[in-house]
Amino acid sequence: MSDGSNAPVPTLYLVDASLYVFRAWHSMPDEFHDAEGWPTNAVHGFARFLLELLERERPRHIAVAFDEALDSCFRNTLFPAYKANRDPAPEELKRQFVHCKALCEALGLATLAHPQYEADDLIGSAVRHARGFGHRSVIVSADKDLSQLLGALDEQWDFARGQRWGAAGVKARQGVHAHQVADYLALCGDAVDNIPGVPGIGAKTAAVLLAHFETLDALLERIEEIPFLRLRGAASTAAKLRMHREQALLCRQLTTIACDAPLGHEQDFARGSADAAALLALCDGLRFGPLTRRRLQEAAA
Repeated sequence: MSDGSNAPVPTLYLVDASLYVFRAWHSMPDEFHDAEGWPTNAVHGFARFLLELLERERPRHIAVAFDEALDSCFRNTLFPAYKANRDPAPEELKRQFVHCKALCEALGLATLAHPQYEADDLIGSAVRHARGFGHRSVIVSADKDLSQLLGALDEQWDFARGQRWGAAGVKARQGVHAHQVADYLALCGDAVDNIPGVPGIGAKTAAVLLAHFETLDALLERIEEIPFLRLRGAASTAAKLRMHREQALLCRQLTTIACDAPLGHEQDFARGSADAAALLALCDGLRFGPLTRRRLQEAAA
């Protein structure tokens, strides 16, 4: 992809690691164990995904974001019930997250993690950071929340389904434009993250309101116009927004991806040299088979 001057724009790949670790945890058979007898099915599945990505794209710039702010995120301070509907990760999975991160580091990939910022925030901050270097970003994740980060040259990639889209493709997928995603979720809520939204306002109503008013701020400033819209239950919708105005604004703080997280990488995330000794130790400790070992060695070269 070029920036219009026919010069190719360097691409930064940003991987939402947690999504693929969890996917492997749930889909891979529980037949893999490390030298100490702990399960390693999630590591094996994540390694296969990562190798396929590296072999297919051969990225020169890449960072892998991990979630370490499971209950210490700044959003938990704003709203203690944030993600409180999720069961804590079992010890067997926590250990595998550590191995997955170590695997990325051994391959020379930049890893992002912070106790107060989620992987989404680290990816968002890296997207903004990359633009300062004149790079575009490809966000490797199926998470719809991340679509709010897409600029003109950026893409999101649902790797498992083989689907890629840019900012222009968000409305067809989610009903609102990329820059409206946070406002949309603030209105209709996000059950996955235990964000309530405005009671009584669903996805369709939220999309209609944003199509007319463009932003949540404009909507809240012009509530008196809502009863005159061609919208089923328009008067009651206006009443709900008046009653829950502060909750809508709080929810937007929760749904907006922070783009100012400290990354710890004041560079362009160029892929670094692999650590052959660390990689060998991981292969031995995690009991990787000969095929995976060979692929890892080739990726490290």
